[in-house]
Amino acid sequence: MTLSLDLAVPGRVQVAASAGAGAVVAVIGPNGAGKSTLLRALAGLVGCRGEVAVDGRSWSHPPLPVRERSVGLAFQGQLLFPHLTALENVAFGPRSRGVARDQAHRTAQDWLDRFGVGDLAGRRPRELSGGQAQRVSIARALATRPRLLLLDEPFAGLDIGVAAALRVELAQHLTAYDGVTLLVTHDAIDALTLADTVWVLDVGRLVQVGAPRQVAAQPTTEHVARLVGLNVLPTEGHFLSFSPRAVTVSLTEPAGSARHRWHGPVTSLAPHGDAVRLLVSAEPDLLADVTPEAVAELRLQPGSPVWLSVKATAIRTYAAAPVPPA
Repeated sequence: MTLSLDLAVPGRVQVAASAGAGAVVAVIGPNGAGKSTLLRALAGLVGCRGEVAVDGRSWSHPPLPVRERSVGLAFQGQLLFPHLTALENVAFGPRSRGVARDQAHRTAQDWLDRFGVGDLAGRRPRELSGGQAQRVSIARALATRPRLLLLDEPFAGLDIGVAAALRVELAQHLTAYDGVTLLVTHDAIDALTLADTVWVLDVGRLVQVGAPRQVAAQPTTEHVARLVGLNVLPTEGHFLSFSPRAVTVSLTEPAGSARHRWHGPVTSLAPHGDAVRLLVSAEPDLLADVTPEAVAELRLQPGSPVWLSVKATAIRTYAAAPVPPA
């Protein structure tokens, strides 16, 4: 299975990219970058210009109706049919494609069993927990054996333990899935544990493509840098990155060997492992990790003016990798 696209939803997103059989693509970027719009355009739910081709067949010229696209959809919030049981929700796709009722129900039961909710087949959505409902939603997306699986933040709103368990279950399925999966996420864990490729969108454009660990190590946008807990500074043709732990925080301008320094107020403080992570409104905004003792000693709070400094030896430099052609 192959996916090739060069599409645009005017004023919202423009992406040219491709993916091969079995690919799991994490689509990341800030709010408003066009991630969900991209998925809806691929599903045919949003009108777009350009070309989408699956297995060499055009879905764009002429536009292929939604019901004829081999697409499985699972959006955040589940969006299950409230009047149908879990079994009927999952059977809906096969039934709408002409599969006999008994066979559709057997297929649905099989998918519910795979995601550990087979014993809940007779319950309606209001009788399910958030994690149970999302399992049903993903099972429904897969029940038609789609060639293109579109998951829009499937773990959003779930507690940490439930999300972790569902992530493992989904990963087990995706290892044997030969279609293409696009997973919109705001969580670095999803990209690192589920995906083999990352597409980074920013202001509706594809700005970085690469393996998850390569993108995490060398982010080229502030959003991805924050996602993986790095500071990134763009310079002419290059990027500079450094860990928040490499940042020294002081109340007076630093002197000595630290070549890079910034000044600004503390925007926020939050626990981060055994440290406290500061967000400082400098130019640009920067992260710094300090000890709880340092917070007390420096009397840090939102609005406190501070100086940040980093030694040159703690900074990595890398070039911006070009976005591969579709």
